[in-house]
Amino acid sequence: MAKGSDLDRVASVVLREMRNPILVLITVHALGIGGMVLIPGVDPDGNSVHMGFFHAFYFMTYTATTTGFGELPYAFSEAQRIWASICLYLSVVAWIYGIGSIIRLVQNPHFAQAVAQRRFAVATARITEPFVIICGFGDTGSLLTRGLSDRRIHGVVIDNNVERIKALALRDYDLKIPGLCGDAGVPKNLRDAGLERPECRAVVLLTGDDDINFKIAVMTRLMNSRAEVICRSTERIHEEQLNSLGSVVIVDPFETFARELVLALRAPTLHTLNQWLLGAKDATLERTVSYHPGTWILCGYGRMGRRLQGALQDQQVPTVVIDPNVEPSEVEQAVVGMATKANLLEAGMHHAAGLVTATDSDSTNLAILLTARSINPSAHLVVRQNHHENELAFNAASADLIMQPSLVTARRILLRLISPLIQAFLEHLEDNPELLRAEVYPSLRANLGTSRPVLFTLNTDARSAPAVIALIDGGSVLTLDALLRDPRNRDQRLGCVVLVLRRGQQRHMMPAASMALEADDELLIVATSDAERRIRTSLTDQYLLEYLATGVERSRSVLDNWLRA
Repeated sequence: MAKGSDLDRVASVVLREMRNPILVLITVHALGIGGMVLIPGVDPDGNSVHMGFFHAFYFMTYTATTTGFGELPYAFSEAQRIWASICLYLSVVAWIYGIGSIIRLVQNPHFAQAVAQRRFAVATARITEPFVIICGFGDTGSLLTRGLSDRRIHGVVIDNNVERIKALALRDYDLKIPGLCGDAGVPKNLRDAGLERPECRAVVLLTGDDDINFKIAVMTRLMNSRAEVICRSTERIHEEQLNSLGSVVIVDPFETFARELVLALRAPTLHTLNQWLLGAKDATLERTVSYHPGTWILCGYGRMGRRLQGALQDQQVPTVVIDPNVEPSEVEQAVVGMATKANLLEAGMHHAAGLVTATDSDSTNLAILLTARSINPSAHLVVRQNHHENELAFNAASADLIMQPSLVTARRILLRLISPLIQAFLEHLEDNPELLRAEVYPSLRANLGTSRPVLFTLNTDARSAPAVIALIDGGSVLTLDALLRDPRNRDQRLGCVVLVLRRGQQRHMMPAASMALEADDELLIVATSDAERRIRTSLTDQYLLEYLATGVERSRSVLDNWLRA
């Protein structure tokens, strides 16, 4: 239906703009052909002859387009030559008019939009694997799209900024990412993006406009109730509005970072593991930053500052807020004013445990960081980065933690899409800290070493793991240990660790290698990139998986298997 309507729209624009030029060309050709047929000529014997319609059409074809000239089938009479000259001038004018109309049509913004909409609908219709619709291609949308492409997950982008869509076409993604310049809140655009298709896994709302985000969430619930809705929000009122729809995943970057900072203060080892699994830059299991107790100074009391102050207060961590608009009655300790050196000293920077710069200006945040470091070099410094393009400057600042809202949001959403079980795993470790040192860390070090981790989810269903289902249906027992063996040498194990196995409503944390797999299990695995590739190959190759499980390499030849039987 969408394809037909888009095609009709393109055709209507073309016909509206090209109707008159086409009529002029047809008229000129008809008059020229008719005149050449009616005007008598002379054959070599001096007899009067009339040109046939075919010869007249052939003559006008190359004469009207000025690609050539010739008199056929005989030399023209004077009358024919006069008419040919008239036809030549008329046809040249008609073609100039026609070509000018084509140029004007190509430059018509309505035509360009109709063609772009048509191409977008066709491109999304060609996606046969699960995909994600991303509404908004700012910093967060760009980072998320890059992450999805790196994980071989298809994405579809809608943004109302034409420059962003042009930038999308220039990105070197591993997958083709269709993009549409348009309003993501228009149901037709969502339909063209594939919202109604069963392959649509989720719709991510990153438009930056709370009203549009809410509208898209409502449309998604109505048009495809199976698709997951994930929305970035930093306002409590908007979050309550979204929660009224039910089953909407809300990602608040400031709330997320506040929890991360509290985790770093309370459980630094778990925080290090979290950062390592997230793929944070320079994160390693061999180095854990421990934060010493004391007062924290918060520079900026906007959305981020309020979230941090509330989270630290809940953990009984004393704070001092510096902000020109803060009301002293709002917090226990406050310094009203800008975060100048004098105000930092008044707030107690010389003996503070740490400082957070949380303003919406990158230059201000970096300036505060430099001033704070000059006062207390041993204090922990956390800085907010508002714009992704300033990454080099913030890396040079060497802060203990960098809070980039767009990156925090993109990582959180990406983890939700590729590893929905990770949050349950981290919460389990937070409740059972002894498991972290006794089992998780040793297992990760032994199997992955210093390799960069790849976090992914596997489902043992007929679509994702046909080889597993074939073995189980055949009565074989397939254990985790067999699945994770190296196809090159089954006596060795691949560099990976199964963190969670979900079976129905039950979750098994760090399941034993002897645990047998069943249909529709969900596995959360962390592995090296090479191990992930080999595991995914095993899931679809029954002969290879049977070899890993039994040690017997069965021939792939039907004739050979028949002769052995």
